[in-house]
Amino acid sequence: MEVDAGAVLAHVRGMRDRMVDFVTRLASAESPSDDPASQAPVQEIIREALSALEYAVKRVGGGVSGGHLYARPAKRSRGRPAQLLVGHCDTVWPHGTLAGMPVKLEDGRLHGPGVFDMKGGLAQMVFALRTLSDLELAPPATPVVFVNSDEEVGSPDSHRFVRLLARHACRAYVPEPSYGPQGKLKTARKGVGRFEIEIRGKASHAGLAPEAGVSAIHELGHVIQALHGLTDPERGITVNVGVVEGGTRPNVVAAHARAQVDVRVATAADGRWVEEAILGLTPHTAGVRIQVTGGVQTPPLERTPRNRRLWGHAQVAADALGIELEETLVGGGSDGNTTSLFTATLDGLGPVGDGAHAAHEHLVVDAWVDRCALLALLLMAPVDA
Repeated sequence: MEVDAGAVLAHVRGMRDRMVDFVTRLASAESPSDDPASQAPVQEIIREALSALEYAVKRVGGGVSGGHLYARPAKRSRGRPAQLLVGHCDTVWPHGTLAGMPVKLEDGRLHGPGVFDMKGGLAQMVFALRTLSDLELAPPATPVVFVNSDEEVGSPDSHRFVRLLARHACRAYVPEPSYGPQGKLKTARKGVGRFEIEIRGKASHAGLAPEAGVSAIHELGHVIQALHGLTDPERGITVNVGVVEGGTRPNVVAAHARAQVDVRVATAADGRWVEEAILGLTPHTAGVRIQVTGGVQTPPLERTPRNRRLWGHAQVAADALGIELEETLVGGGSDGNTTSLFTATLDGLGPVGDGAHAAHEHLVVDAWVDRCALLALLLMAPVDA
């Protein structure tokens, strides 16, 4: 179907104030990840909006999270492929943040906790679908929506649902925040690994019998050097020992030490390489035992051929809208890392702004509205064979 990009853009811009009101409502419903009950009010706002678009909305219960929303058109053409819109309603902000960081519109920017990451993206999903409905545009693949409430803590509950839905979708769009003032799309994300190193030595009196002890802390120093030696910026590999603990008293040779390690990799192959190296750590000091647990849990989102084709569709849509579009690799993960394992994925389609997880969090309203038009056009993009 031929789509008039100008008509789509004009329609979305005409809903600018409604979009601002909608995301203001979402952000005013505080929804920290660690409070499952807080997710219900923001989910209800989304449910009402999707129901008004004649979507059947189902709440999916969570084990330790606040549950999730799954929505699809109440009336749909059987046999038509599905395209997936993935977002999250949880934020990193604790209850009470609004008191010192209120939602407010100033100089074309909407400030507030969660407006950029990623309640602005949730609003784009709703108003992109509204645009297709209002303009009577029938997308070539049925849009289905999944909104989870645990993405900020690694999607432990929702991970299996994201995988399942991605397996049955021809593509996935993730309106997580774009990157930088240019609003770059995130066409690649690093994979994330977490490891814990436990070292056991032998305690003794540091003054009377130091030779009788075996210092776990001394061994940990060697381990830290080995771990940081795995970092390779040119390959996009970073290994960071972020937490260390050990010992009991200054005059006791430490019998125990531990470290927590963060790993970021740009490719699955490098993830396997780093994981093997860390799990294979051996003691440098005689009499010491090392135990390593963990792994690379979040795979990287790579620039696969199918993802590049989707990026091509985004470039065509952006040209039609008069938007200059750039791409980038970022170190943080999202549910797009997971969907990319199973289907073509485009991430970072959300607001242009700044301050994710920071006190100056905001979105740039006009650019954000135009990104909603971009998402609407992408929903109308041809389905690649």
